[in-house]
Amino acid sequence: MQIKRYTIAALLLMTLVGAFVHTYITQETVSIDFFGIPMPSLSIAIWVVLPIFVLYIASVLHMTFYSIMGTLNLRKYEKDHEKIIDAISDTYLGKKSRSYNFKTEKYKILGTLLENTTIFPNSNIVGKTNNTKIDTVLQAIEDIKNSKVVDLKEYNLSIENEMVIQNERNRYKAGEVSADTILSHSSKYSETLRKDVFVDFVKTAPLSSVEKYKALLTKESLYPLLARVNADEFTLAISTDELLSLFEKLELTREDYIKLSETLSHGGMLPDQRIKLFERLSDKKEIVMDAYLYTLFDLEMMEAIDSLLQISQPDEYLDFKAYRALKECGHHFNIELFFSI
Repeated sequence: MQIKRYTIAALLLMTLVGAFVHTYITQETVSIDFFGIPMPSLSIAIWVVLPIFVLYIASVLHMTFYSIMGTLNLRKYEKDHEKIIDAISDTYLGKKSRSYNFKTEKYKILGTLLENTTIFPNSNIVGKTNNTKIDTVLQAIEDIKNSKVVDLKEYNLSIENEMVIQNERNRYKAGEVSADTILSHSSKYSETLRKDVFVDFVKTAPLSSVEKYKALLTKESLYPLLARVNADEFTLAISTDELLSLFEKLELTREDYIKLSETLSHGGMLPDQRIKLFERLSDKKEIVMDAYLYTLFDLEMMEAIDSLLQISQPDEYLDFKAYRALKECGHHFNIELFFSI
């Protein structure tokens, strides 16, 4: 009940009670001692109304107290509601570190769930939550997915955040930022993005620039780089020592080395340089021997192949020995069909 309406009703009741007593019961006056203190002589009607008035004051104080408490609790819910909106937005944005201090038990449960949950919004929900903040976040995510560039500064996201990485990738593809700018600012752009951009960068960049950022070299960027060796376009002149230096930056498998030889076979690397490269690599690492044999087979270096296979153990290089036996029987298969990775 609203205090204003309650007050009007209480005053009306006190007036009616007082008027009834004064009119129909008695108009006498009486003096009452209150804990030994004589009170003024008042009409009996007033003394009858006085307890009702005291009850009214007490009830008003009671209602005021619980109204204040209710208002405080409501504010807690309102603040927690705002926090849960922030939590949902941060979850959609993929923030890794999320911690919220909720005051109400119901929101604490939701907050705990959101802090430990990853949510991927469906495109159909964009603009349908009836909450401006969430709708704005959802629209930003949808725009980024559609290769658009969005201003994410207000969300204070880490450079390692997936949304930030994709947004910067969109900027790069749109030509708003150059590859050299991304590669040269490690504090502004994530390593993941820089490595991705480096894959494009090595396709046309001079060797000096590639060397400058070789710490970002990955298997994905190594292959397009090797494809340029003595190629017709964006030719890359690189020595064996320089190639060995690049290979040392990566942890390559047996299959990787064979694929490297296959990549170089499609390029313009001179046969002698290619043989020398894998010969030196095989001297350093045993797992490169397969790629060395692959290279020799690809270049039809049969004498060198026979020499290596003869000194090998009976259980070593069985696939290459089988391939050699097929060639001796007059079956000529392309080496790439037999060992292509």
